[in-house]
Amino acid sequence: MNNTITRSDLGRAVYQAVGLSQSESNQLVEQVLEEISNALVEGDVVKISSFGTLSVRKKSERIGRNPKTGEEVPITPRRVLSFRPSNVLKDRIDNGVKSQS
Repeated sequence: MNNTITRSDLGRAVYQAVGLSQSESNQLVEQVLEEISNALVEGDVVKISSFGTLSVRKKSERIGRNPKTGEEVPITPRRVLSFRPSNVLKDRIDNGVKSQS
């Protein structure tokens, strides 16, 4: 149940569903992932209907604490990836419904 889906698994799924060659399917997956990555790097929001929304948030500098020593340490500002699943995806996960494709 704790399987990991890899790029090659996605390529194989595209190959079986669409009928492109294995090489073309892998290339298509790579292009889609590259497009999503580039959009996020640019600060764009990526919305995928019936799946969810990916966005990059800016976190400001703050003071954290070392759990072992209790010492306060500054945490530098950074950008973090955020995913918000759609209600359709939440419902599918909650009900254990697999896609028909």
